[in-house]
Amino acid sequence: MLLLALRMLFGDTAKYLMLIVGLFFATFLMAQQAGVFCGLMQWTTATLKNVPAPLWVVEEKVEQVNETNPMRDTDVTLVSSVDSVAWASPLYSGVQRVRLADGKFKIIQLIGIDSSTLAGAPVKMLSGRLEDIRLPHSVIIDVLATTRLAQDPAHPLAVGDMFEINDQEARVIGVCEAMKSFTGGPYVWTTYSRALQYTPPQRKMLCAVIAAPKPGISNAQAAADIQRSTGLKAYVNGPYGVEGDFNHATIMWYVRNTGIPVSFGITVVVGFIVGVAISCQTFYSFVLDHMKHLGALKAMGASTFTLCKMLLLQAFTVGIIGYGIGLLGTAGFAMGALKRTEPPFYMPDIVPPAVLGVIFFICALASLMGIWRVSRLEPAMVFRG
Repeated sequence: MLLLALRMLFGDTAKYLMLIVGLFFATFLMAQQAGVFCGLMQWTTATLKNVPAPLWVVEEKVEQVNETNPMRDTDVTLVSSVDSVAWASPLYSGVQRVRLADGKFKIIQLIGIDSSTLAGAPVKMLSGRLEDIRLPHSVIIDVLATTRLAQDPAHPLAVGDMFEINDQEARVIGVCEAMKSFTGGPYVWTTYSRALQYTPPQRKMLCAVIAAPKPGISNAQAAADIQRSTGLKAYVNGPYGVEGDFNHATIMWYVRNTGIPVSFGITVVVGFIVGVAISCQTFYSFVLDHMKHLGALKAMGASTFTLCKMLLLQAFTVGIIGYGIGLLGTAGFAMGALKRTEPPFYMPDIVPPAVLGVIFFICALASLMGIWRVSRLEPAMVFRG
């Protein structure tokens, strides 16, 4: 009987394809939009990934990493004096303008690190030597900057090339790998003192203090000690979900204070509605078209329970096929996005099973409509007319 149910399903090509298309679009919209949303949220924490310090100490009102309230230079000494802190270094992080050779301006995320310890330096250098950042007018750029800051994209920037940051010379001494920033601009590293020279002066220039706990002391404990001793706000830099995590605080700030979640959420809801509308209507029409066949089976002794199993098999078969094709489409989109580096894309492990659960819910809802109709079916109807 179950094999017969599949033959009935595949035999009605038009409705079978319509069901697949509806569930494909539902899967693709929900999975793709969830992946882009998560990728965009990852971009908001790019600075934390690119400056991998265990602890970030910021001004007490700061709620997310892209907010830079100025601090006093003496706060570095204040943090380093806490007993549970092994070291503390100044950090500059801010958006600056780069003037290209043709006179055009581009936005960069400028990072200034301590010249003696190089704490906060890029993790993966692709070319050049990290130590050369101490040389005059030296900067390290990420891969995006090699094309974004080049006058001709066909000739990307390389070690030895120059550009200007706020009308001051910057010479490339290295290229590194880095995550793209939320602002879309490339990352540029230099020393802390040189970053202050590149930046328009103001009374307070320190953006954050990066630090690490002493051996045997957890990051959370050190952060609590810093807050208690200095009155500053101390965050733990990952992994995500740890108490006092700066990544979590940054993402939640964007969720609460921007329209990004609402925008992506509406698209996900639209995907769900598309799946429900097309699948339920088409499957119910499919059941009506085959009502005489189902009535004949019931007249020959098939129970209502058996017919219900046939409908469930048909609904979940198209659900799995539509889900699989939709996930393949999402994977193709992700490969293209990762290759172009935009739009951002990151799919947590929970997304595919969550989308599968929604698709199964849609299939169950569609099959229930058919089951309701079959449960009222009288075997004698097959002999009428």
